[in-house]
Amino acid sequence: MSISEIILWPGTKICQRFGIDPEADAGLIRWMINTLFYLIVALFVMWLIMA
Repeated sequence: MSISEIILWPGTKICQRFGIDPEADAGLIRWMINTLFYLIVALFVMWLIMA
């Protein structure tokens, strides 16, 4: 498993769960899901650091 597959894993799994091809539409849906996932993770980590 490559680093890119590990980074894209959350979006790929969610797309597969909804029956959407992760490679369709140039992966824009997977990109959006990954962006939201990592945004939430980063905000949570920052909240922990700042508290």
